[in-house]
Amino acid sequence: MKKKILSVILTLALCAGLFAGCGAKQEQKPAEPAPAQTQPEQKPAEQPSQPEQKPAEQPAEQKPAESEQRPAEQPQNQQANEPKFRLTKEEYPRVDGSTVTIPLSEAFYSKLTGASADEASLFIKHNKTHAAYVNLINNDTDIIFVTSPSEEEQALAKDAGVELEVVPIVSEAFVFLVSADNEVQGLTHDQIVGIYSGRITNWKEVGGKDVPIRAFQRPVNSGSQTGMLDLVMDGTPMAEAPTELITAYMGELIDAVAAYNNEPDAIGYSYYYYVNDMWGYNKTRLLAIDGVFPNNDTVADGSYRYHTAYYAVIRKSEPEGSTVRKMLDWILSEEGQTLVEDTGYVRAGK
Repeated sequence: MKKKILSVILTLALCAGLFAGCGAKQEQKPAEPAPAQTQPEQKPAEQPSQPEQKPAEQPAEQKPAESEQRPAEQPQNQQANEPKFRLTKEEYPRVDGSTVTIPLSEAFYSKLTGASADEASLFIKHNKTHAAYVNLINNDTDIIFVTSPSEEEQALAKDAGVELEVVPIVSEAFVFLVSADNEVQGLTHDQIVGIYSGRITNWKEVGGKDVPIRAFQRPVNSGSQTGMLDLVMDGTPMAEAPTELITAYMGELIDAVAAYNNEPDAIGYSYYYYVNDMWGYNKTRLLAIDGVFPNNDTVADGSYRYHTAYYAVIRKSEPEGSTVRKMLDWILSEEGQTLVEDTGYVRAGK
């Protein structure tokens, strides 16, 4: 009997232990998910804040601003080289002039229209001095770049009822040249007048060899002949030259002086710029006059005796404010006179 009672007690105790164990396991299970908490939700919240800050810190928006400034500087540099006064090719006046002013006329056209040198050489056509004056008087051209008008050209203008406005735009010199083999280095004004009036006929009379002087001339109404009569002879009649000693073109005169009969006996005349810059012939050389040799300095300061100019000539009836007068004002401006010097001439007024 005692054994049965003890057995029942043990059985009850075992059952109680089992129930207690089951109750403890059920209470611990809900506590396991606690480590998850909310930490995984905080990480995504921190990450989006970092990529949003990076674009704000990069100077990507400033670089386009710098690149935009560079193109703006280039047009300013280009404009600095452009003349303040400009003309289209259609607006450009009709021009004419002497042979010796062709480079100057082409330089004006290129500067004012932006044309290339090749385009300028095709556009600019000079018909030589006398023809240019005739064209201006007849209103077949608007402005001419020439030497001073001859007596005949002044008479033509007067007969046509046209008054000419003659404006110096370039300082120039009237020069005499001989063969490079001629031992005479210079002449006086009186000796030049004596040679071309026929009073002096042999180089030995002026310190040279005992050979006759062959004095070349230019045709009447050529720019060079007008300069000779006005600047040198000044009323003294010139000796009549044989046909073979009269040359139609300045270049022909220089070639003739250099190689006439292969003897250093010739003398001729021209303009400083043409001989020095346009022709540049090394078989001739210039003569000093009254001890002063012609060069850029003596032409500029006027110490060389035969000082002259190239002129822009228009009809005095040309309206104020016209394109022609505006162009003439620009030529006389500092910008225009700088171009005169850059082209190899001597600026006006020196």
